[in-house]
Amino acid sequence: MLKILANDGIHADGKAMLENAGIEVDTMKIPQEELMDKLNDYDGIIVRSATKVRADLIDACPNLKVIARGGVGLDNIDVQHASEKGIPVYNTPAASSNSVAELALGHMMNLSRFLHQSNRSMPTSGTTDFKVLKKSFGGGVELAGKTLGIIGLGRIGQEMARIALALRMKVLPVDPMVKEANINIEMYSSDEVGLSIKLKSVTMEKMLAEADYLTIHVPFSGGKPIIGSEEIAQMKKGSFIINTSRGGAVDEDALFEALQSGHIAGAGLDVFVNEPTPDERLLKMDNISLSPHIGAATHEAQRNIGIELAEKLIDFLLE
Repeated sequence: MLKILANDGIHADGKAMLENAGIEVDTMKIPQEELMDKLNDYDGIIVRSATKVRADLIDACPNLKVIARGGVGLDNIDVQHASEKGIPVYNTPAASSNSVAELALGHMMNLSRFLHQSNRSMPTSGTTDFKVLKKSFGGGVELAGKTLGIIGLGRIGQEMARIALALRMKVLPVDPMVKEANINIEMYSSDEVGLSIKLKSVTMEKMLAEADYLTIHVPFSGGKPIIGSEEIAQMKKGSFIINTSRGGAVDEDALFEALQSGHIAGAGLDVFVNEPTPDERLLKMDNISLSPHIGAATHEAQRNIGIELAEKLIDFLLE
């Protein structure tokens, strides 16, 4: 019987699909340092971001037929080496788009209305300094009418654009690979029809100069940050940066300095360079809205990921 190790877990519906197809699924977590000795007992492995599948692990497991990643990025998998060994690598680019985009929106709303700060202060000072807190957190701004810069016009970027357009924001996407995209906005009412809006990519320079909010939705596997000190210097004073992509896509040192100086009014971070031990300087700043890498951590996204992985693995292993 074919056997798959879901080392970082898989949704019950995806697991059931694989088992109904006659594929055994093991969800027992094997520590990274033990994988080289134990992975060869399996025909395939499913990972998320925690488990790394590098060249040495691939070489040590000649029985390995397929590698699957529950999520979009593949930076924890040596895709090129797997390809050289004839091992396909699958991911789930569509499954978590809505969840990631909604989290980015959540950070934008937190920052716009100081929700991240008031949620910290109300439990400790709400009964004694209510009027002071009301004055402190009463100078928020609306998202409607603001300009959102989106780096990456793939599935997540398009979902982010869909939400922003529905909120009456101006959207400036930047993507050298996607010149334009039709953004369909569905209406969940029987007597309404959906809208289709054509978005065209603009230059990075134009977007940086005009964006009130900037959100990043592209893969990043290291190297020069997408947003560094040079890019931040081109942004408007008082703008906001959201990163739900990958740690390092934004230069954290440059961001820290810009937040301290006030050039950047606030940041929303779901991902960090040194996960799982982020830079404490960032965690303690009042003008940062924080979450612990939960972009795809919704029930809906995890179910979608599990089902999409199961379908791809069944098609490959049982073809």
